Amino acid sequence: MENAKIVRKNPAGMYNPVGNYTHITKIPRNAEWYVASGQIGADQNGEIPDSMNEQIENTFNNIQTVLHAEELTAEHIIKVNIWATQKIDWDYLYAKWEELFGSNYPAMTIGYLSELGLPEIKIEIEIWAARV
Repeated sequence: MENAKIVRKNPAGMYNPVGNYTHITKIPRNAEWYVASGQIGADQNGEIPDSMNEQIENTFNNIQTVLHAEELTAEHIIKVNIWATQKIDWDYLYAKWEELFGSNYPAMTIGYLSELGLPEIKIEIEIWAARV
């Protein structure tokens, strides 16, 4: 399985993704899996800012910290779940998304909820990763 790699694709005959994601991410056998808890917008001191965009920035910083702790990169991320309690500024989130992924997008799900684990949390992003 020397040439095994994570493959991302959009099937023929299906609509183009409506955002920056891929419809299918294929993980080869014997890949090492990493499932991270949802990351929130807390800073390094555990403070959660009121601004949604500041929470988005902190959340992406926290995702980078999780990745670095396991010597992973965005290339290893296969699935992203985004949960938010208020409308997301997609221009801002996608700017952070592009910094992390470039144009090599993982699978993604987005959901709007009435609340998350604490009332001040406005966004939570969960990542799944695999290393071949």
